[in-house]
Amino acid sequence: MALIDVVAGARPNFMKIAPIIEAIRNRPETGLRYRLVHTGQHYDQRMSGDFFEQLGIPKPDHNLEVGSGTQAEQTAAIMVRYEKLLLEKPSDLCLVVGDVTSTMACSIAAQKLGVPVAHVEGGIRSGDWSMPEEINRMVTDAITNYFFTTSEVANQNLRKAGVSEERIFFVGNTMIDTLLRQLPRLRPPAVWADEQLGDHRFIVVTLHRPANVDAPEKLRAMIDAIIEGTPDTKLVFPVHPRTRKTLAALGYSADTAADGRLVLCEPLPYLEFNFLVKNAMAVITDSGGITEEATVMGVPCLTLRDTTERPETVTIGTNELVGTDPSALAPHLQRLFAGNWKRGAVPPMWDGKAAERIVESLATLLPD
Repeated sequence: MALIDVVAGARPNFMKIAPIIEAIRNRPETGLRYRLVHTGQHYDQRMSGDFFEQLGIPKPDHNLEVGSGTQAEQTAAIMVRYEKLLLEKPSDLCLVVGDVTSTMACSIAAQKLGVPVAHVEGGIRSGDWSMPEEINRMVTDAITNYFFTTSEVANQNLRKAGVSEERIFFVGNTMIDTLLRQLPRLRPPAVWADEQLGDHRFIVVTLHRPANVDAPEKLRAMIDAIIEGTPDTKLVFPVHPRTRKTLAALGYSADTAADGRLVLCEPLPYLEFNFLVKNAMAVITDSGGITEEATVMGVPCLTLRDTTERPETVTIGTNELVGTDPSALAPHLQRLFAGNWKRGAVPPMWDGKAAERIVESLATLLPD
């Protein structure tokens, strides 16, 4: 029976691995076994533990417990500890998801020991080398054996890089598998009642990318532009730990910003956060994953980035690429409040069955 290491390390990974684990469990006849390797890149309860509990992810078989550190420190620690695990207890495949540090580091360690690598979400590109995630994607894909892709754009990226057709598997989006499974379980967070939000009468804001949040004046200008362009509308802002430091330095608080319209709260668990997105007027974000979820839920999405690795959310879905210039927000917000936002549609293969397709493919690729 083939043993697959399913690797996860950070919050964006957890919703992507949940359906894969479920699909392996539901298909014992494939002869596939898995062990869940948590690198510990995100290690606190809000960024990790809550997701495992809410999404029904089993306790990790191995937790590498790398903790915090610089990009290089985390990469090195993950490689050293995962290499040790593979040397002591080899596996037949290293399956990584997404584009976090854990994705790249485990791929390198596995490939150097002759363990083949499968990359879920292979082939996506933003073209922005200033993003650590873009480097992670490029390095991982350079040493990947099997690519499980979310879009035809990703397929084309891989073909242009010389990847042969038999190594590309267009399966869909496992993050959307999780979303569709969990929609009936979404539940309001405390802020819903505390702020008397009501359906489609508020906007969800998330900002965490260094280009947007590390420079205090840049963050101030962006928040001011959001506030000015959203009159009489509450802005619910679950604050990433990185962003909270800059907001504190700027003196923002729920009591002082926008006469209380800017509602700052802690990061929310999966079910509560997506309840807010589903019931929001719109989302303003610099997250890639949220653009996918908003597209499937039909919620207008304004992305504060100059590039996106998920262009299908713009060409097909509800997302618009606003850019990082705060002055660019105004016309988009005017269109939103005028009721002129595009309707959008769901990209092909985002149907909740991506994980099943992955397991079907792995059953043919791996020896019994």
